[in-house]
Amino acid sequence: MKVIPAIDLLDGKVVRLQKGSYQKVTVYNDDPLDEAQKFAEAGFEHIHIVDLNGARDGQFTNLDHIQNIKDKTGISIQTGGGIRSYADAKKLLDTGLNQLVCSSMAVKNTGKWVKLLKEFPNKMILGMDLKDGKIAYNGWLETTNESIDSFLRPMLEAGLQYVLCTDIARDGMLEGANIELYKFLQNKYPDLKLIASGGVASVDDLKQLSEAGLYGVVVGRAYYENAITLKDMSGFNVAS
Repeated sequence: MKVIPAIDLLDGKVVRLQKGSYQKVTVYNDDPLDEAQKFAEAGFEHIHIVDLNGARDGQFTNLDHIQNIKDKTGISIQTGGGIRSYADAKKLLDTGLNQLVCSSMAVKNTGKWVKLLKEFPNKMILGMDLKDGKIAYNGWLETTNESIDSFLRPMLEAGLQYVLCTDIARDGMLEGANIELYKFLQNKYPDLKLIASGGVASVDDLKQLSEAGLYGVVVGRAYYENAITLKDMSGFNVAS
């Protein structure tokens, strides 16, 4: 299982939100490059970066910071937040970013999202954000009543390989990952490369997710609050 360190950017700073709320922000570092260099020096080759301004406002506004991280560290980056159209995604891919995480686009502009899946299957990650069991989008401010299965099926047929699933209720709360949710999804969709996100609080969470057969897990606040160390995280980075 791959452990993927997270950097959430808001106004150019490394932050975490509680349950996706922009009114509950903790700033951990004013310099995102400094944070990324810690991960690179610890041996991580791939990180997760979210443009929180983009997720809220629909414009990818922290791209300069993300490009600076890639240029200075050489680390592989999956990024999301504010990707609303095919043109948005293509622009980001053209800058050399490795993978894109799309959630709102998959809900509101499904046709163009499916086009991206067919053209760039290895570079597209579906951001499936769940809020009280419903699919959330638009910076987690809105939800849809569509079932998870009906939501995923057309994308699976189009070649979907990666799903980053966030349990919003646990995101940034350090209450433990929703292990049963991820077990259910992994068993129902065994061919998906499922990446867990939200609530990871301990090494035990990492162990349980690894035992459930997940492809990866994103770790954010648990690292920033010193509940999980870089050494703990790197110990899980074996080939999947």
